[in-house]
Amino acid sequence: MLYYLFKFLQEAEVPGARLFGYTSFRALMAIVLALLISTIFGEYFIRFFKKRQISETLRDLDKNNLKVGVPTMGGLIIIVAVVIPCLLIGRLGNVYMILLLVTTLWLGCVGFADDYIKTFKKNKDGIPGKIKVVSQVGLGLLIGLTLYLSPQAVMRENVSVQVNNTVEVQHRSKPEKLNKTTIPFIKNHNLGYNDIMAFCGKHANAAGWVLFVVVTIFIVTAVSNGANLNDGMDGMLAGNAAIIGVTLAILAYVSSHVNWAEYLNIMYLPGSEEVVIFTFAFIGALIGFLWYNSFPAQVFMGDTGSLTIGGIIAVVAILIHKEILLVLLCGIFVVENLSVMAQVAYFKRGKKRGIKQRLFRCTPLHHHYTIADEKLDKECSYMFKGPKRPMHEAKVTVRFWIVTIIMAAITLMTLKVR
Repeated sequence: MLYYLFKFLQEAEVPGARLFGYTSFRALMAIVLALLISTIFGEYFIRFFKKRQISETLRDLDKNNLKVGVPTMGGLIIIVAVVIPCLLIGRLGNVYMILLLVTTLWLGCVGFADDYIKTFKKNKDGIPGKIKVVSQVGLGLLIGLTLYLSPQAVMRENVSVQVNNTVEVQHRSKPEKLNKTTIPFIKNHNLGYNDIMAFCGKHANAAGWVLFVVVTIFIVTAVSNGANLNDGMDGMLAGNAAIIGVTLAILAYVSSHVNWAEYLNIMYLPGSEEVVIFTFAFIGALIGFLWYNSFPAQVFMGDTGSLTIGGIIAVVAILIHKEILLVLLCGIFVVENLSVMAQVAYFKRGKKRGIKQRLFRCTPLHHHYTIADEKLDKECSYMFKGPKRPMHEAKVTVRFWIVTIIMAAITLMTLKVR
């Protein structure tokens, strides 16, 4: 809204109005606004929920004096702190901004329904898992089809040109409708989904877009579930997501700036500066939420926050065509997902042979480090014994943050290391 107001003032030659046209200025405004909204609104939110004794039904391993009675559904704080700055500062006619706002509200509603059932109906299972998956698949389908159909979702591909015995990077003069993605650590690193489906002959283009939509659905589902699993300790997911958000903001900024895109030899995405605005608001909201969510937490984000955060991360990466980099950047989410899958498979395998066995003390993986020996099942064997003394959850959280910082640094290195 303010973007259009200042655009009008700029046309009227009002001094200072031009400043609002700079992406960097709007991004900084977005992060400051989101930070203020999350910290101010968070206080009132916590007070309101505490008065009405609205707290999540906790698992047995969480039932200690610090966590009982802590309000849940704190993801609403994050959603409000993201949406308001984007509505004020963003270009609301931009397809990227629209898709990110839809993602936020879509998964926010799914997560809220899940938290509502857990909190008010006292049902620990929440909404059925199939409904969650269907909603995630539906969102992925919407994102993929919109990027296929929208005339705004185009790119100017980077190409290497021989000029006077030197190779220069240039961008195609006209934006094109391409479904290419970035392959890390490879010099000529734009891979088209059409190229993968080249065996389809004259139907390769259509098959490539179908593959792109399928990959989009998979990434949205996998990352949102991975973020949901990572939300198990005070400040864990909010901190990891903020680090991931900073990395995505950098990638989005260089992709939206033609000179940086040329220098770094990456595709240039016209209009993707709105992804930068949204991502900065996302970072500010998460940092503000950490004010209350760091140990000992005064509020839990619940599925309202965790599903939304995962979906936002996935969609931002897809919009800037860096979806493959999520394997590196969201390494913690990948490991958390794999730990649960491996634990279940290993336990079932032992059950068939009449043996009670587990890989880890508890999954998702972050709980493996906090379970004391006396709480273990004495009849069960564990492949990975874990620490001799259980770690404090604050230490585990910070160490997971450090791992995410390392993965974020490696992800940014792919811009130059090929």
